[in-house]
Amino acid sequence: MAFERKEKVEKKEFIDSVINVRRVTKVTKGGKRFSFAAFAISGKDGMIGIGLGKARDVSSAITKATARARKNLIEVSLRDTTIPYDVEGRHGACKVILRPASKGTGVIAGGPVRSVMEVLGVEDVLGKSVGSRNPLNLVKATLNALAKLRSIKHIARMRGITITQVIKGSHVSAQ
Repeated sequence: MAFERKEKVEKKEFIDSVINVRRVTKVTKGGKRFSFAAFAISGKDGMIGIGLGKARDVSSAITKATARARKNLIEVSLRDTTIPYDVEGRHGACKVILRPASKGTGVIAGGPVRSVMEVLGVEDVLGKSVGSRNPLNLVKATLNALAKLRSIKHIARMRGITITQVIKGSHVSAQ
């Protein structure tokens, strides 16, 4: 009885990025107590998650944040190295507009939006943030936009038609 050995498929490791670390002060009778709140994103292969960690020291807060980010992953529909179509996301006073870009363009986005795209594995995208510049809300608005993306297979399944009918714009449903 011989066992066939399958080749190991390379699994991408999680990519982690710390977006924000804040020092929080609690004033007590005996003085000031300092603690830290870290906000991190983690992702791989079209999946991304966010997490907030709080602790008395920075490294523990970052560890907690990345662990929570890995537990709360969402899957994002991508097309090659970009997103399939224009999308807009909102959270609080933040608004993020994402547009697909041609191959070789790169990630044209600022701050937290750029970090999200790099962790997600998107190489070509145009991003613009409007409104508040709060990093937490910008990341949440970006994830809101990315959660709205649907793959062509998903759209065809929802409409009950074939993928070619979706592409051609045929309105007759498949029976």
